[in-house]
Amino acid sequence: MAGRSAGGRRAGGAGQLVRFAAVGAVNTATFYACYLPLHRLLPYFAAYSLAFALSTAGSFLLNTYFTYRTRPTWKKFLLFPLTQVTNYAMQSAGLVALVGWYGVNSALAPLVAAAFALPVGHLVARRILRPPARAGADAGPVPGTAGQAGASPVRSGDPV
Repeated sequence: MAGRSAGGRRAGGAGQLVRFAAVGAVNTATFYACYLPLHRLLPYFAAYSLAFALSTAGSFLLNTYFTYRTRPTWKKFLLFPLTQVTNYAMQSAGLVALVGWYGVNSALAPLVAAAFALPVGHLVARRILRPPARAGADAGPVPGTAGQAGASPVRSGDPV
């Protein structure tokens, strides 16, 4: 059936990508809202690192519940930073290519690079937070989503 994966689960689609982008915007605002007050109390890099960790944890929870509508697990939580590494690598490569090879203004290039990296980051996050179903895996809706359109089966692992 079109729009469904081999396991019968509904594929993500454009709505999931839009939710992923919205979570990214919230994550950026959360990071900055944490960084500014921490920067008054701590050296800038310590403030940056703590704000980054806090916003990454928030991003994990938002992407788990809102974007991919799945249950968080410790395994997913520990793998989730790979999405940040992927995003950084994609945006960095895009930035260098846009500025160095194509002469795009360096003030605009990071935004363009981020737009190009968005679908790849989405695919990596979806792979971590919604891994393919295993044969015989116990699946059921996330609590509170029964009967909702797009409700997702629960994945293996202990809840966070």
